[in-house]
Amino acid sequence: MLKKIRVKVLIADDNREFCELLGSFINQQDGLEVVGIANDGLQAIAMTHEYSPDVLVLDIIMPQLDGIGVLEHLAGTFKKPKVIIITAFGQESITKRSVELGADYFILKPFDFNMLVDRIRQLANEVSLHHYVHNTTIRRNLDIDVTNILHGIGIPVHVKGYHYLREAIIRAYNDPSLLGALTKELYPKIAEKYKTKPTKVERAIRNAIQLACDRGNHGIISNIFGYTMNTDRDKPTNSQFISVIVDRLILEAKASEIHGLSGNL
Repeated sequence: MLKKIRVKVLIADDNREFCELLGSFINQQDGLEVVGIANDGLQAIAMTHEYSPDVLVLDIIMPQLDGIGVLEHLAGTFKKPKVIIITAFGQESITKRSVELGADYFILKPFDFNMLVDRIRQLANEVSLHHYVHNTTIRRNLDIDVTNILHGIGIPVHVKGYHYLREAIIRAYNDPSLLGALTKELYPKIAEKYKTKPTKVERAIRNAIQLACDRGNHGIISNIFGYTMNTDRDKPTNSQFISVIVDRLILEAKASEIHGLSGNL
């Protein structure tokens, strides 16, 4: 009996939570196998040489060496895997450079995991694809969307305020009326879930935002909020920070719905 051939996939992204979600999803698909997860560019190169994946799912922004650097290294190798770039930013210069270095497909975060799996299968079967795709998510995963935004802004997952802030955004997205009642309703709900005090929730969220403003990715912050936060006067309140992200998620969800409807016409 012939052994069934599996498509070997390597994931390279420094967001560990995202990698676990994506890796678990891919491993559940028939004929696909995640052979490794790299959390920085140097690991991505080492694992590519070690495991010889058929498809490399590669983030652009990573520590040690970014996705462009990984592509530059792989460009000179004999057996280069098919490469799908995933990123939260669709800058034309990055897209162009990625394609020049041999990237086979380009997807904007957040995206539908099923769509990614389809592209992996197509590339593994040598199907020629158009290089660039805008966000085509129809079934959005709110947890992943919020995780990607907070990670991109630069709030470390080990910071206690990260979990409170993530919970606050998700709850406010599902019930926007909470944006006008952070102290009376939102903080107490989060405190109850995490068995702490509302004042500690508020303070931890404030510290997480402060950390993002001081040490986060200012390019992403400027893209989301429309300005940099170099002084204390520029830094948003908890309410402003949560509101801007919730508004962005709602707009993206509406855009995805419109795209999905137009695609079915």
